[in-house]
Amino acid sequence: MVPLHGTCDEQFSEVRTALAESLTKDDVGASVAVFLHGRPVADLWGGYADAARTVPWERDTVTNVFSTTKTMIALCALVLADRGELDLDAPVARYWPEFSAGDVLVRHVLSHTSGLPTWDTPITTDDLRDPPKVTALLAAQTPRWAPGEVACYHALTQGYLLGEVVRRITGKTIGAFFAAEVAGPLGADFHIGLPAAHDDRFAPAIAPPGGLTVPPPTELFEIVPNPEIVPEDTNAESWRRAEIPSGAGYGNARSVATVQSVLTSGGGGLLSRAGCERALEEQYHGLDYALGVKMRYGLGYGVSGRTCFWGGMGGSLVFNDFDAGLTVAYVMNRMLDAIVGDGRGMTMVAAAYGGLG
Repeated sequence: MVPLHGTCDEQFSEVRTALAESLTKDDVGASVAVFLHGRPVADLWGGYADAARTVPWERDTVTNVFSTTKTMIALCALVLADRGELDLDAPVARYWPEFSAGDVLVRHVLSHTSGLPTWDTPITTDDLRDPPKVTALLAAQTPRWAPGEVACYHALTQGYLLGEVVRRITGKTIGAFFAAEVAGPLGADFHIGLPAAHDDRFAPAIAPPGGLTVPPPTELFEIVPNPEIVPEDTNAESWRRAEIPSGAGYGNARSVATVQSVLTSGGGGLLSRAGCERALEEQYHGLDYALGVKMRYGLGYGVSGRTCFWGGMGGSLVFNDFDAGLTVAYVMNRMLDAIVGDGRGMTMVAAAYGGLG
């Protein structure tokens, strides 16, 4: 098997085995972290940071976790709500007066039910680096469905919608707010937009050989890429520098778990226990018309019972179990073809539950 590095309590040895097997089979480089009541009980990594397998995946290697970034911006919203600065039941327009859809509430944005799953106007990847342009387009757009009634995954738009609300409240972009108010206090090595100083430890995404599998059209929605994003293009310096809050967060399993374990450890000094619980408040239960699968959406997360989770294009995942006090994160560089993730991350979650007995 591929050699692993890091630490792991013997109780969670199944996690070590699961990562080693994944690195032998599907992964090139990867990391997994398990936190229990806010304490790391497994922090493991191995493999390579490049497709040629010449650069080892190190302790501090970081890569793009794509939509797992959405859990970071959701946490920003929960923090502001817990402070009383953001009302999740308020209209978006309360904070963003130019936003024309007065019946879209903040919680609709967090639960992918605002009716703004994509831009009606064709845009390019260059436009994603121009937040004033893409947010102005969204502000002027009419929702496709009555807000709150239809879930249709907001793959890119969620970050810009929520980011503009955060900017209007705090005067900071959501990436800057996250850095100052979340990652900084926690000492978490996670970045929304990667500064040049970290380029030497960046592991590029390795695209699946056959490309990504796009979900088939549903009754209400067919995914037409706008803009079209090619995984290889996300390795470019211009993409790394941009603040694309729905899908360009950089970290590893340790940093993802460090942040998200605040939910399973009573708030980590950032949230009250009640503020943590808000992530589990169900907003929608039914078919997601973009993903083509049934979903339960809480406030910024998929939810199931007393757990909340989300993953990124190609495979990364974070999973929180409130009752067990368990957070599991899995981050890798080799993408598989399922656009909504694959089984590797849940294999790590199952292994972690094995450690709980």
